[in-house]
Amino acid sequence: MADEMVIAMYRPHEGKDAELLEIIARHMPALRAEGLVTDRPAQLMRASDGTYLEIFQWKDGGAHAAHTNEVVMEVWNAMGAVADFPPLASLAEAQSRFPHFEAVDGVSQ
Repeated sequence: MADEMVIAMYRPHEGKDAELLEIIARHMPALRAEGLVTDRPAQLMRASDGTYLEIFQWKDGGAHAAHTNEVVMEVWNAMGAVADFPPLASLAEAQSRFPHFEAVDGVSQ
């Protein structure tokens, strides 16, 4: 398997948007510190329903290794407490040939 791009999606629970953004801000630093992602800059976007889409690149085997990594699991468990992880097809934008999203700056790198 080779390095892979991923679109991770997080839909905040009611009233949990700010808390989710704080957790997302810890996500890439944790993945990078654990050596699981490439140096390619991550991108963070928001869909019209408030769902965040984080696009980044796993190193070969990084996605698999993340599921047994205590540091990463701590971040993911925190996300799961304040957000759902919907499929891409659930977004209205997914019905468009060229979906557009709002850029969210200053959070994910």
